[in-house]
Amino acid sequence: MEDNINHPKHYNVSGVSCDCGRQIECIDVTRHKSFNIGNVIKYVWRYEYKNGLEDLKKAQWYLNDEISKLEAAQKKGRLK
Repeated sequence: MEDNINHPKHYNVSGVSCDCGRQIECIDVTRHKSFNIGNVIKYVWRYEYKNGLEDLKKAQWYLNDEISKLEAAQKKGRLK
């Protein structure tokens, strides 16, 4: 039975498994990243299985936002 709340198909069809054999889901990776980078990973992870080009454009938006934040922090001397 498909579980669209806890294990949506578009997040667990990658075919990527850990050494123990368990299917790795997108949340296993994104929960360890910042909001923007987590969203980049999420949209790239699922684009083939959900919204195609739209998801890639969303990933691009979040990546551009993160780059802008980092560039602003760099200008203020808070980032090398």
